[in-house]
Amino acid sequence: MLLAEAAAQEPSTFHTFDVFMILFTILIFIGVVRLLKAPQKNKFAIGFGVVSLLVFAVSDYAMVMNWFS
Repeated sequence: MLLAEAAAQEPSTFHTFDVFMILFTILIFIGVVRLLKAPQKNKFAIGFGVVSLLVFAVSDYAMVMNWFS
């Protein structure tokens, strides 16, 4: 009976991997901030970090919008 009720409900749009995506975005943000505060700036690392942060931020935005659809 419980399995039949569970099968009749809509599938969840939240996945466990979503938590890791948000954590990776926070880690990348912390890394970019630390790179920008460093006395000796590594321009390549800053650029790579900013591009990575933008990609993850857009992915997080799409993921959260999928939760509410």
